[in-house]
Amino acid sequence: MTRWVDTHGHLHLRAGFEPSPEVGSGEPSRLARGDDDSAVLLDRAAAAGVGWMVNPGTDAASSEESFRLAARFPGVVLPTAGLHPHDAARWPAQADAIARLAAGAVAVGECGLDFYRNLSAPEDQVTAFRDQLRLAADLDKPVIVHCRDAFAQIHDLLESTGCGPRAVLHCWTGGPRWTKRFDALGVSFSFAGPLVFPTGDTVRRGAAVAPPERTMVETDTPYLNPIDKAAPNEPANVVRVGEALAEVWGIPVNEVAEMTTATATRVFRHG
Repeated sequence: MTRWVDTHGHLHLRAGFEPSPEVGSGEPSRLARGDDDSAVLLDRAAAAGVGWMVNPGTDAASSEESFRLAARFPGVVLPTAGLHPHDAARWPAQADAIARLAAGAVAVGECGLDFYRNLSAPEDQVTAFRDQLRLAADLDKPVIVHCRDAFAQIHDLLESTGCGPRAVLHCWTGGPRWTKRFDALGVSFSFAGPLVFPTGDTVRRGAAVAPPERTMVETDTPYLNPIDKAAPNEPANVVRVGEALAEVWGIPVNEVAEMTTATATRVFRHG
């Protein structure tokens, strides 16, 4: 069976997830909304050809939960540790705990900048992000980057710190111009549901110029379901993202699976 890797999914956030009720018309999931039966999700993912997944933490508590999932599903769920930009104001209080967890994780993050919602002050976001870039460099680990309405700022920080080759641009939504600019820094790109959405033309044009040897796929579970926006996402749906990438690149789906899995194996040093 074709093997895929979901390079970004938050299994621990499935519990209590409520999708937008007015969107989507697919079949209801066998897993009830608000449930968190990770074993069911991972069994479905394995049946779809997904070999393993990366489960990013977004603060100290969720990073610890990621490690608990990894212990429950060894070799299938890989943990990370980081602080999301929405909570960047908490970085001084959580930095030590996240650094301790990151030492045993496969990556630092999810971290980055979100100037769309600005749930933390921009200066706090920059401080937390820069410190986590430094942490990733010190630990020689990849760093999973959240970028929303902050392309220029993130580009400048990756360039000035020399962390481009470590960066995984999660749920990449940039068009061709930004994709080429970040490509020059040596980053890895990870595409999610927006690659499939009817509104995703800019994302598809960006994916068309992304380097195949540094491109991966993800779900961002429980968000951005590419099949039914009204249902919580799950790791099995990474296959649909891979199919969309195959359509953009004009190559067979199995080749996309092989290339993206090879990249994930190299980046996260697993498999």
